[in-house]
Amino acid sequence: MAVKSSFRNMVLCLLTICFVCSALLAGVNVLTRGPIEKGRVAKVEKAVAAVLPQCNIVSERQEIEVDGVRYGYYAARQDADFVGCAIESSTIGFGGVLSLMVGIAADGSISGTQVLSHSETPGLGAKCTDPAFSSQFKGWDSSVKKLEVRSKGGDVDAITASTITSRAYTLAVANAVKAFRDINAALNGGSVEEQNEITEGGQTNE
Repeated sequence: MAVKSSFRNMVLCLLTICFVCSALLAGVNVLTRGPIEKGRVAKVEKAVAAVLPQCNIVSERQEIEVDGVRYGYYAARQDADFVGCAIESSTIGFGGVLSLMVGIAADGSISGTQVLSHSETPGLGAKCTDPAFSSQFKGWDSSVKKLEVRSKGGDVDAITASTITSRAYTLAVANAVKAFRDINAALNGGSVEEQNEITEGGQTNE
């Protein structure tokens, strides 16, 4: 009898511990969910402002599907004038998903790029966050320069010893430029074919 009672007490004790732990985890999740979401929103807003500094009105986040891939974007205006879009674009880098915010001006040129998240190697691929690399895309006209690293016939200066990260970053930018054609067409009520074509590059990643 004593053995059965001891076993029952042990089971009840374990169940109580599990219940308390679950309740604590649920409570922590509730308490941290709000601050985490606020932090994410603040980071996105900061990125939009960084890649589209010439605007004072930004739309709510919208989505568009291009070639089976969904892109989030924010249309921007300076008073009544459309000045461009901030587009979320992700690819696979050396360490995992590499997510960018890419600013495209109304004329199709790149107004800036900002890393939203990455898992690249510190001291190597992580240098994609450095202005020394990312600033080269500002003012980029894809009809004049090819969005691909130089080793693949393009005009992008890759990060030393980080070709995979450099190509992934460039691909994310190129995909955003491509998505902008459809976004611009939708915003102007026309078709993609009616818009001025933007030459793309870097459509593969190794």
